[in-house]
Amino acid sequence: MTTTSRLLPRIARRSLLALGAAVLAAPVCAQTEWPGGKLITWVVPYPAGGSTDVLGRNIAQRLGPMLSTNVIVDNKAGATGTIGAAFVAKAQPDGLTLLGTSIGPQAIAPHLMAKLPYDHITAFEPVITIGTIPHILVVGPNQPFKTVGDLLAAAKAQPGKLAFASGGNGTILQMQGELLQQQTGARFIHVPYKGDTPALQDTLAEQVQFMFAPAAAALPHVQAGKLRALAVTSALRLKSLPAVPTMGEMGMKDFVVEQWQAVFAPAKTPAPVVQRLNQEINNALKDPAVVALADKLGVTLVGGTPQQLGDLQKADSAKWAKVIKDGNIKAD
Repeated sequence: MTTTSRLLPRIARRSLLALGAAVLAAPVCAQTEWPGGKLITWVVPYPAGGSTDVLGRNIAQRLGPMLSTNVIVDNKAGATGTIGAAFVAKAQPDGLTLLGTSIGPQAIAPHLMAKLPYDHITAFEPVITIGTIPHILVVGPNQPFKTVGDLLAAAKAQPGKLAFASGGNGTILQMQGELLQQQTGARFIHVPYKGDTPALQDTLAEQVQFMFAPAAAALPHVQAGKLRALAVTSALRLKSLPAVPTMGEMGMKDFVVEQWQAVFAPAKTPAPVVQRLNQEINNALKDPAVVALADKLGVTLVGGTPQQLGDLQKADSAKWAKVIKDGNIKAD
């Protein structure tokens, strides 16, 4: 038997072994790309009925069929959204547990709470930014302030006399009032409420002088003449309020403040899984029904890449950490 003939059986055996290994590896690779057929839990760290919950449920309904499975929404409210975030941070990084959340627990609350059971940056994989919500600086119709300058002049003339409402300590609504103080030297009284709705109600009733209100909540009252809009916190004027200037136009540099909603997965979720989720949620954001719902809720849909969300989270985390430190702001 020649040397070549003796080698042929060995080569054949090695080829068969390699083929077998490839066959066995294929399902593993597929599972890494997506854990198909298994139930996905979309955790919302707020009570049912808010914009994060309503929009999240709508997207989740579309995400299930895209991934050939079902997506259930689980509301785990409490502690400014950090209870739900902690639950997802501890979940298996397999793409089956997602966090549909907002700027509060992912960029603000961690700087107010001394002992969170997770790191708000390293404990998560950014998936996608769902959208942003601008705010409107509003006052009651009988308040004497016609411009932001009027409000600031009155506050400086009577330090600590004018009050602003927010949906609670640690919320983005409070942070905007604190930022206004730090940028201008004016001094206000912060009046926290248990939610945006009661804060807006007392602003309407003129129990407080002003608040930074989510655009969708404030807009009907502004259009009805029950609130006066002094400025918007977006980079550009709102199409629905073309005559209302931005805070930047009122001389407030770096005062672009928008609440964002986003999706995160537990840290170490495989990159192919994150990319698949990102791809399908991007597709869901193009659905006409989702676009219409977002418009109704006052959310500007964004989408984009995981990297863009990660950059946004880090930038806002650094921004509000400084505001909280400089203002010596404490949680409840």
